[in-house]
Amino acid sequence: MVRIGHVDLGQGPGIVAAIGADPIQTASKARSMGAHILEVRIDLLGIKDTKELLLLLDELHELVGLPIIVTNRCQKEGGRWDGSEEARVELLMSALTRVDAVDVELTAPLRNRVVDAARSLNKVLIISSHDFKVTPPASVMTATLEQAMDDGADIAKLAVTPNSTADTLALLTVTQEADFPVSTIAMGKLGSHTRVVAPIYGSVLTYGAVEDAVAPGQLRIDELKHCMEVLM
Repeated sequence: MVRIGHVDLGQGPGIVAAIGADPIQTASKARSMGAHILEVRIDLLGIKDTKELLLLLDELHELVGLPIIVTNRCQKEGGRWDGSEEARVELLMSALTRVDAVDVELTAPLRNRVVDAARSLNKVLIISSHDFKVTPPASVMTATLEQAMDDGADIAKLAVTPNSTADTLALLTVTQEADFPVSTIAMGKLGSHTRVVAPIYGSVLTYGAVEDAVAPGQLRIDELKHCMEVLM
């Protein structure tokens, strides 16, 4: 099973705190709330300079000490990066020596650069896909997760938008039937419970907020941790 830093996902799902503002303060609070891993969102932090990014990552390691996933989300998949694709990927890759894992989108035109760099540095690779409109048919969701694994992922991540409870059930079924590490999320109010429930069905990561949610339907880290403790 995959490890992110000292967190062994074979022993239970990792609770990931999305860090999108006031990174040191937010990350410290996330740790106190029970987060296992930090996700540093370069795009939300507005960082464009490599030196600034590396300094932040060094400070997070020194002051907070939790494993770090880094991503630089494009606008098409819910992010706020407003520069070129080349610059987005180059900045993301520059962080690899300071982090434990990297998340890159399945649709990213330059995805293979990140895949190759992560492999060469022995970093955990998350390849993700986000649908902010619908939940695709189960066969499509399965194919998307399998494509991520075929393209080199250690963890295939899928976030979809349910329009019915049947959609959330379909996602949970796909999660349960996957025979490789996945992280699955149904976004929005209708799917918020999947952030607690999906790990029961096999999702190895679940994402929470420290202050304001950075994705639709995200629960606070402390709420997420409490609910998971009750159910698991």
